[in-house]
Amino acid sequence: MPTTILGLLGSRSIVLVGMMGVGKSSVGRRLAARLNVPFVDADAEIEKAAGMSIPDIFARHGEVDFRSGEARVIARLLDGGPQVLATGGGAVMNEATRTAIKAKGVSIWLSAEFDVLMRRINKRKNDRPMLQTADPAATLRELLAVREPIYAQADITVQSREGPHDVIVAEIMTALAAFMHASDAPQQEGSG
Repeated sequence: MPTTILGLLGSRSIVLVGMMGVGKSSVGRRLAARLNVPFVDADAEIEKAAGMSIPDIFARHGEVDFRSGEARVIARLLDGGPQVLATGGGAVMNEATRTAIKAKGVSIWLSAEFDVLMRRINKRKNDRPMLQTADPAATLRELLAVREPIYAQADITVQSREGPHDVIVAEIMTALAAFMHASDAPQQEGSG
């Protein structure tokens, strides 16, 4: 199945989108290994380009500058397919980024329940500039309310949950194969 998916993917990237803590990086690494393609973490590439951590970029330059740089980095990374590309939680809120992903990738929304996200985020809350607020849970709920309708525009949705990441990877592989075959099939014209 991996060679079939890669053949249909061509030079496009598999782009993982979703909220922070959903597992884009950990699942993405395993998915890339399964497909034998590179894994690229957009946040790591942003940090490399800026020469500082994402929390430092937020602190020194603010979210607007961070998002602008993020959009440029993702646009550049999308030219490097085939690959598995994990994006930051807010990346697809930028319309130009969504358009670039649609043109050069297959997007997969890793969705997760609120409680799962909070448990995961609490393990690394200092790395989450968007949640440096008086009430991180309320902030997360607000972010989800705004972002989930945008995430839902992804080509594929897979539920992330507690348990082995390999199970999620297998579900992604199945969903990708179905999506790739459906989108590659000749469109039948309806008879009148």
